[in-house]
Amino acid sequence: QYQAVTPETGTITTKVKAAFIKDPLVKAIDVKVETFKGVVQLSGFVDRGEQKDRAQQVAAGIRGVLSVKNNITLKGSTS
Repeated sequence: QYQAVTPETGTITTKVKAAFIKDPLVKAIDVKVETFKGVVQLSGFVDRGEQKDRAQQVAAGIRGVLSVKNNITLKGSTS
């Protein structure tokens, strides 16, 4: 089923990505950000666990974010 991107959804995604760029720990990581009804889903790969944790913290701190689903995977992880 196709889900339209609302202005609010697009704004949240943009704000999360902008916050990632400004954060020294997560700025260099390749993380995909998707938002639906205030729920932000993060996916991609990082080198260190603290990058994954920090990405979730940054996303959760954005106004309008109701929850964060962190599907980021550590490089080299078998799971």
